[in-house]
Amino acid sequence: MSDMAVRQRAQTASSWRRFVAVFGPGIVVMLADTDVGSVITAGQSGVQWGYKLLLLQLILIPILYMTQELTVPLGVFTGRGHGELIRDTFGPVWAWVSAAGLGAAVVGALLTEFAGVAGVGEMYGLPRWISLAIGASALLAVVLTGSYRRVERVAIALGLFELAFFGVAWAAHPNVHDMLRDSVDIPFRNTDYLYLAAANIGAVIMPWMIFYQQPAVADKKLRPEHLAAARWDTALGALVTQLVMAAVLVACAATIGQTKADATLNTVGDMSGALTPFLGDHVGKLVFGIGVLGAGMVAAIVTSLAFAWGLGEVTGYRRSLEFKPFEAR
Repeated sequence: MSDMAVRQRAQTASSWRRFVAVFGPGIVVMLADTDVGSVITAGQSGVQWGYKLLLLQLILIPILYMTQELTVPLGVFTGRGHGELIRDTFGPVWAWVSAAGLGAAVVGALLTEFAGVAGVGEMYGLPRWISLAIGASALLAVVLTGSYRRVERVAIALGLFELAFFGVAWAAHPNVHDMLRDSVDIPFRNTDYLYLAAANIGAVIMPWMIFYQQPAVADKKLRPEHLAAARWDTALGALVTQLVMAAVLVACAATIGQTKADATLNTVGDMSGALTPFLGDHVGKLVFGIGVLGAGMVAAIVTSLAFAWGLGEVTGYRRSLEFKPFEAR
């Protein structure tokens, strides 16, 4: 093997090691983006409009990437979080305004995530209070570990359960010809369609995502040489999360949408019950439940940390997962 080939192989190996080391903040926040509320929105889209909102899920990939990518250089080059930069640049009033908006979004998101966790428990006969107690205890245990990298690994492991939705879409046996035809047949003048399209856009871009990724980049101590790898991390996350949304939409369009287009899917239980006749009782419950549980728990971790980081930043308190419990106020 020539010296040039050896150097190229060494450079490739070094690039992969750097990417693996940097990998995390982008994929975690994107997996959290496909939370329980987003899953229900995608399911409703497939039931009511078939594949007509499928193209939108793909169009949103670069938009989602551009929004979150802005947090990467800010975190890398300043080493500070989003709330802290708002406070230092625009003053404490606007910092508190942003924190108030963040708090409202986080409370709504946490209610949705824990409702999803309770819904999964009810599918297996568990009372809500038991499911909620287990979910809340798991969330506290993760955050109190005192290590950002450990929290990141747990969040990624939970978020990977969302890949179960690809299995749900495959088991639904969608018609590829109908999918391609209907995805470009868009009823622009229908107000009901536009309303649901706006709901899908709103389910993709959320304030707590920005408040999470920027301090996560800073907490991970990424440096300028990590910028390219961090951008790839964000791009990969944007691709995966929107493909998961597309998988949920396809699964519901190919099953419930073909027979019960007027079905209302307002809860996890509604979606699971509607999918069960098509996927089988065990597959429908197990695979769908795993996906929802992963989506809900990773989103609960990200939203709660985003709020904690955001409040710490606007108030000037020490904030980092590297501090042991009670070491930071």
